[in-house]
Amino acid sequence: MASKNQIHVGNVPIGGGAPVAVQTMTKTETADVAATLAQIKRVAEAGADLVRCAVPREKDAEALRTIVRESPIPIVADIHFNHTLALKAFDAGAHCIRINPGNIGGPDKVAEVVAKAKEVGRPMRIGVNSGSLPAHLRELEYSNPVEALVTAAVEFVELMERLDFTNFKVSMKSTSVPNTIASNRLLAERIPYPLHLGVTEAGTKWSGSLKSAVGLGTLLADGIGDTIRISLSTFHAEEEVKVAWEILKALRLRRRGPELIACPTCGRLQFDMDTVVAEVEKRLEAYEDPIQVSVLGCAVNGIGEARHADFGITGAKDMGMIYAKGEPLKKVPTAQLVDELFKEIDRYYAAGKTLVRDDASAAEAAQWLAENEDATAMTPERLAAMEAAAAEAEASVEAEASAESEAASATRLDEAVSPVAGRRFTRA
Repeated sequence: MASKNQIHVGNVPIGGGAPVAVQTMTKTETADVAATLAQIKRVAEAGADLVRCAVPREKDAEALRTIVRESPIPIVADIHFNHTLALKAFDAGAHCIRINPGNIGGPDKVAEVVAKAKEVGRPMRIGVNSGSLPAHLRELEYSNPVEALVTAAVEFVELMERLDFTNFKVSMKSTSVPNTIASNRLLAERIPYPLHLGVTEAGTKWSGSLKSAVGLGTLLADGIGDTIRISLSTFHAEEEVKVAWEILKALRLRRRGPELIACPTCGRLQFDMDTVVAEVEKRLEAYEDPIQVSVLGCAVNGIGEARHADFGITGAKDMGMIYAKGEPLKKVPTAQLVDELFKEIDRYYAAGKTLVRDDASAAEAAQWLAENEDATAMTPERLAAMEAAAAEAEASVEAEASAESEAASATRLDEAVSPVAGRRFTRA
């Protein structure tokens, strides 16, 4: 369930029904202001709503003054062990501070940071990680790691509430995908505060993306989570942002930029679809509008598998077809499919997002599709028609059976004992 409370990190609302925010973390040394700002600008262009910077030293906290001033998106300062760095980060203008109350020096130190947050009117993020739980929960961590995570988070939340502070969000991460899912489900039932989701130390771009998609996607599909971060072993933070957006787009939680639909290929494929897909994906990066573009490998799948796409191509050995919203546009030599696809997309935008269709070219494309389509293939249209016919037949049989049953069960009076014997009509 979505969190009840809402906070603001800079100009970004989090929780309380706001769109799920995308966060990443800079990979640079924060004190290297030029490198850090360059990376921040790259992740902002990729779609990051927030960015976190590590602040392990005083020079990093001092660097935040320039970084906060010049960053295009809000800055979250990541603090561990030394609570005075949190105070200095707030003084430097950080929009939010992330601390783990379990390693910041005890409740008194946490209270100092909370007092500063109140003074400057900024929120905090309370972080709980499976690798840094409080000492009194270590034994529970071995026997019930999910309960250990949730217990730590609830204890930290209760500490915040005792300090009369509610301007915070909570993150509870594990390297285990099942534990991340289970613990956040439990915590979401117990607290009203916004939740930041992530699978910590997820791994490489390949494995880490898959782990994150499974773990975060499951929770987001349940309506749990207000911000997300994909933790990948890469120096390119923008890659984390791209993965986060693909997860949100797949769940229809947010839309940003084009969406590519591509079939997995099979033995029917007669052209180099892998290079076509790669080229289409690359060229779509230049477009900001959230259009859907489909690349299908044969006339069996095209157009039906992606009839909803704004634009698409389907190919054969020598010729292919470009279509829009499920209708043929033009027949094109296979070698020209990508170029002609983008000509149609550009023509659409040049006409004010109006589809420009040439009737003769569309008719020629439709004829090509009819000639190349497998009449026996179970396309979505044929399956839908078969299912509809079967449903109609089943409904007819059920209705007939119901009528017969009703007639059979109608009440019959014994004429011999009827008070109106011989004076009433029968309906049989």
